[in-house]
Amino acid sequence: MARRMRAGGMALVVVVVAAVAACLLDGAAALHLCTDRLFNDTQGRHSDGLPHLNKAEEATWMTLLPRRAGPRSEFDWLALYRSLSRRGGGGGVEQAEFLSPASLHDVRLDADGASMYWQGQQTNLEYLLYLDPDRLTWTFRKQAKLPTVGEPYGGWESPDGQLRGHFTGHYLSAAAHMWASTHNDALKEKMTKVVDILYSCQKNMNSGYLAAYPESMFDLYDQLAEAWSPYYTIHKIMQGLLDQYTLAGNPKGLEIVVWMTDYFSVRVKKLIQEYSIQRHWEAMNEETGGFNDVMYQLYAITKDQKHLTMAHLFDKPCFLGPLGLHDDDISGLHVNTHVPVLVGAQKRYELVGDQLYKEIATFFFDVVNSSHTFATGGTSTMEHWHDPKRLVDEIKISSNEETCATYNLLKVSRNLFRWTKEGKYADHYERLLINGIMGNQRGKEPGVMIYFLPMGPGRSKSISGMPTSGLPPNNPGGWGNPNATFWCCYGTGIESFSKLGDSIYFLEEGDLPGLYIIQYIPSTFDWKAAGLTVKQQAKPLSSTDSYFEVSLSVSSKGDARPANANVRIPSWTSADGAIATLNGQRLNLTSAGDFLSVTKLWGNDTLSLQFPITLRTEPIKDDREEYASIQAVLFGPHLLAGLTHGNQTVSSSNDSNAGLTPGVWEVDAPADASVAAWVTPVSHRSLNSQLVSLTQQRGGSSGDGKAFVLSVSIADGALTMQEAPASGSDACVHATFRAYSGAGAFDGSGRLQGRGVTLEPFDRPGMASVSLERAARPGCFVTAPTTSYLPGAKAQVSCRNTAAADDDTAFRLAASFTQAPSLRQYHPLSFAAKGTERNFLLEPLQSLQDEFYTVYFNVITNSSAV
Repeated sequence: MARRMRAGGMALVVVVVAAVAACLLDGAAALHLCTDRLFNDTQGRHSDGLPHLNKAEEATWMTLLPRRAGPRSEFDWLALYRSLSRRGGGGGVEQAEFLSPASLHDVRLDADGASMYWQGQQTNLEYLLYLDPDRLTWTFRKQAKLPTVGEPYGGWESPDGQLRGHFTGHYLSAAAHMWASTHNDALKEKMTKVVDILYSCQKNMNSGYLAAYPESMFDLYDQLAEAWSPYYTIHKIMQGLLDQYTLAGNPKGLEIVVWMTDYFSVRVKKLIQEYSIQRHWEAMNEETGGFNDVMYQLYAITKDQKHLTMAHLFDKPCFLGPLGLHDDDISGLHVNTHVPVLVGAQKRYELVGDQLYKEIATFFFDVVNSSHTFATGGTSTMEHWHDPKRLVDEIKISSNEETCATYNLLKVSRNLFRWTKEGKYADHYERLLINGIMGNQRGKEPGVMIYFLPMGPGRSKSISGMPTSGLPPNNPGGWGNPNATFWCCYGTGIESFSKLGDSIYFLEEGDLPGLYIIQYIPSTFDWKAAGLTVKQQAKPLSSTDSYFEVSLSVSSKGDARPANANVRIPSWTSADGAIATLNGQRLNLTSAGDFLSVTKLWGNDTLSLQFPITLRTEPIKDDREEYASIQAVLFGPHLLAGLTHGNQTVSSSNDSNAGLTPGVWEVDAPADASVAAWVTPVSHRSLNSQLVSLTQQRGGSSGDGKAFVLSVSIADGALTMQEAPASGSDACVHATFRAYSGAGAFDGSGRLQGRGVTLEPFDRPGMASVSLERAARPGCFVTAPTTSYLPGAKAQVSCRNTAAADDDTAFRLAASFTQAPSLRQYHPLSFAAKGTERNFLLEPLQSLQDEFYTVYFNVITNSSAV
């Protein structure tokens, strides 16, 4: 989201722009230059940003745009539509059949195996139930001159925020999807109340207008003056209300949106009549969200030509035009300004059959996925696309992968799969959902989410480059606050975790009902068209497993009919080693990336699948030879991150000149060896019992003092005493050890007391062990400080003075540690990677909270280093 920033005491707003646009007005060509521009309070919209000129020749693609759409004596929406839909060359109308997503009302996520999908949904449900309808609508009531109730929310929803109201729209979308997924009665009551309040607000203003800010915001927008994305916010409100109608059956939602569209149609008509359609498009250099998309959705319901024309008017030509010519220079564009426009263009293809827009979407996906995506499948740095295949430069910055962009990019790949049934789009959806969405909640804490997902060495989700406005003073701009943040990524975040079941099952209509199963998520699907119930179970995966196992139990509801089921064979597996059985009988499999297809009269059948799952590396998208060794490590679809601070200075996390010092992110790989030669599984089942944290209680005579833990210093690796950390914090990593007895691995079911024990730091498997009793000098032990006991004070090796009783008492106190349950556990998907200077513990990126990590490693196969 383009957002207000502070620089040199001046409030700035990054204004989103596109590439070169050309539009033909009254037969005359006019070149429309787009730049990355800034807003400030004195100059308004100005062009001091970096220009971005598309390489496409103006004359080549100007015929894709309308020839006449200017002032008229009488405004004719049908004529304007015909003008907007006329273009030269190529394309054509296509009548196509698309797969339909299974209704969320028919899909239920299951808690089998502590599914992260079910848990993510439940955490999000808690947050949606926590939010207060009166606070969500406070600024709407204020604007409509209705009595307010309670207090407004803060952050981007504060009464003076220019995006106020956007989160309320997101809430309505999220609540509609969540209610369809759970049929939670309490949630239905809350979301209905929000719609009722907005209905009253619109009625009281009596013009069709509905927003949490005055109409003058749109006057500024039309004048190309300072206004922070008013159509962006209106899109969120309209989409939320439309979702309330389509998913929850609330007729008020549709009624409000139709009246809002009447109002904005008049505004757009007036702007075009008084100036030109070029002026309208120039104003769209502001972020408008998916306004074209919601207008296409509205047209699909109403069949009102005016709604279709409004949709076309927001099909941003300076962005879509070059893509239609297969020009791949999207560098410099604000990502989440343009991906929603592309999603709207996909809707145009579906509703109108305009073949050009299918080609645009397909080409766009190829461009982004080949040159601009990280190993997560996500994209953007500082909210923009930068130079293609130069991602090493981007991982020097913390503000990678805006989660709003991830949310919208998932829509692109989902639609492409529905059109083509090609496995590569389902593979991308899986990768991006697991690695780019599922880790964006902070564990089970409702309403605690991130804005950016850092991808560089020594980064953390807790410090990810987000401005700290609306956050407590000690929050460094990583995780948000349930009551005082409401970033754009909070809105898309609550939507993402409300519709986790919307892309598992897809339906194919016809005489023979068809089903495509593209995601492996424990769930139950009511397949009404076939009279069947499908229950999907996935065996919990661990790093020691050689196969990922899925089973599909299909039962008849008594009215079953022959049907065709298609199950994705993921691209990350090997079809040669994969096993598929139907009721115990072996089936033939096609290649990885394709589908296993079974047609039969189903009833009480079990389809079992075993997919080989292995480690692999994937190079960063950077075509410079010196960076060919920069690799990410994946286990199946799971991106692994190494626990390490690296050498980054987190206080200057957006410094593009931050170095990538050799050693701290390097791993040792034998030449021509498989990944398994330098990355090995960590068996969580056997080793978690060996993990301990060692504590001492100080400062209280009756057990009420502070708890301190023995920790490894990040700065120099020394043992120190630290205050007991909060759950999920990075400090838990450094206060957890794997305990060994003198004879080998320590049996965690026993006690450490009276035994010679060595400790292995949790995040450095297989190395850097320390002993609690010094082997070379029996009677000398690791002890806590006996004088200064402040956090960070270093432990030391001290020897007992058996001749002094008082000294012996103090010594016993300093050398005695309580064996406590470990503050950290190995994740089931834990691995150890051999580094050049240290070993790394690898865990799934999505599982991490405040830990510092490295996603990309410099894989060294000889003595040279980057």
